[in-house]
Amino acid sequence: MPFDGVVTRAVVKELNKMITPGRINKIYQPTKTEALFTIRSNRRNVQLLFSIHPTYARFHLTDDRFENPKEPPMFCMVLRKYLAGGIVKNIEQDGMERIIRFHIETRNELGDLTTYQLIFELMGRHSHLMLVDERGIILDTMKHIPMSLNRHRTILPGAHYIPPPSQHKLHPLEITADDFIKKLDFNAGKLHMQIVHTVDGVSPFLAKEIVHQADLGSLESYRKAFITFQKQLKQNLYEPAIYHLTKEEFHVLKMTYVNAKKTAFESTNEMLDYYYSGRSERERVKQRARDLTRFIQNEKKKNERKLKKHMQTIKRAEKAERFQKQGELLTAHLHLVNQGDQSITVIDYYDPEQNELTIQLDPQLSPSENAQHYFKQYQKLKKSKQIITKEIKRTKNEIAYFEQLLQQIEVANEIDIDDIYEELQDEGYLKKRRTKCKKKQQKPKLEQYVSTDGTLILVGKNNKQNEYLTHRVARASDIWLHTKDIPGSHVVIRHSMPKEQTILEAAQIAAYFSKAQQSSNVPVDYTEIRHVKKPRGAKPGFVIYDQQKSVYVTPDEQVIRRLRKK
Repeated sequence: MPFDGVVTRAVVKELNKMITPGRINKIYQPTKTEALFTIRSNRRNVQLLFSIHPTYARFHLTDDRFENPKEPPMFCMVLRKYLAGGIVKNIEQDGMERIIRFHIETRNELGDLTTYQLIFELMGRHSHLMLVDERGIILDTMKHIPMSLNRHRTILPGAHYIPPPSQHKLHPLEITADDFIKKLDFNAGKLHMQIVHTVDGVSPFLAKEIVHQADLGSLESYRKAFITFQKQLKQNLYEPAIYHLTKEEFHVLKMTYVNAKKTAFESTNEMLDYYYSGRSERERVKQRARDLTRFIQNEKKKNERKLKKHMQTIKRAEKAERFQKQGELLTAHLHLVNQGDQSITVIDYYDPEQNELTIQLDPQLSPSENAQHYFKQYQKLKKSKQIITKEIKRTKNEIAYFEQLLQQIEVANEIDIDDIYEELQDEGYLKKRRTKCKKKQQKPKLEQYVSTDGTLILVGKNNKQNEYLTHRVARASDIWLHTKDIPGSHVVIRHSMPKEQTILEAAQIAAYFSKAQQSSNVPVDYTEIRHVKKPRGAKPGFVIYDQQKSVYVTPDEQVIRRLRKK
């Protein structure tokens, strides 16, 4: 992840411009690794997010919405006590390190003006967010680290704040190109990693760009490449972009060595919000849904094995008519059969060419009993075929149902996971948990989007939401959409005659929240709600529909975000 010192420098510069001076109005802690500040500055409110998530540690402005706990954690209460109503006076970065200090001015219990530091250390899984007073004493920290876990420093309330150990790298704005060249050993190889270990704030992703600009040339070429890099930093010549490689990467400096599609942004904060939006939540949901996913996958595999056995039974049942024919031929030739015969060869009257057919016999049975044996086999297989045909249909429906649930987990949030658990309990797949008090039934929460022309679009992301949307919320004349023969969400346009652009945008949403999210030219059906019906006894979320039309769309996450933001 290239959230290096250079990216940190760009974020700090933008934040100083956008939120200083700014008043802290609200403070939340949605999860144990995230803190959210609502700051009023330049006549508008913005949300500043801090995250010490082990995989997605970062800080930036965000437009995302967060579900906050009913009772705030202790760290959140401490932040509110000292910082609520305070003014963010200045934001500074320690050199080119990923250590950021927010200087916040407020009044204490006695009414005296006091300045606190909110210190954010961006170091991957070792990241920290802590509140420090004027004496340098830690008032509280999001993650407590005792001496037993870190001999260098203690990160606990009451301890003195000690910065992380210095790596003794060179500050890129305080050295000359000659100093830079002297530190490189051109015979040792891996020049980009040498740069990472020499220059402060440079990630391997950025170091490769410096090497690329030098093009493995002379010392002078490396001198020029470093001077160009230094100039970009001094003059803040940033071009924030996400590069769509096998694994997406981002940076604020232009990466000329990357031969891949990129998405450019006007600001660094906008780029970071786009890149990280939903990633940490999806990781959290993925961990919470791990057992649920395993259970659903096992149920799906059980039904797939059952379907395989059913198909084998059907294949055997196809011999039913042959047994019937042998029984009838044997009955017609009983006078030729003697007790104890093991077989008989007769003329096949059902064969246009009248060929002979050999029928195997049980010597212990009489001729008549042998004929009855073939008729019984015929009846048994005929009945078996009828039963198995129904079982095959039911098993295929079960497989489709579990495939649909797996798709819904992929786009689910934590509330959606609860809905899926509840649905599986209601359907009898999981045992219901005993609760002391009866849980109050709540209406499912639907995703809302607004098309370019202002039309409301509603989305159900799980079966519970789909049922509520399609059968309770939608009006008869509203337009209903769903991916054609692909598991996905129900989408409703709250308009009887939407414009073509609105239909295409709603179709993009339907395709995005389906199993075909990563595909192109996804077929999406749409029809009026009046033509959508749920068959009796069908699984949750399953419907049939007619009088539909189809469009083909390619899901675009940027379009989805834009419609969501509106």
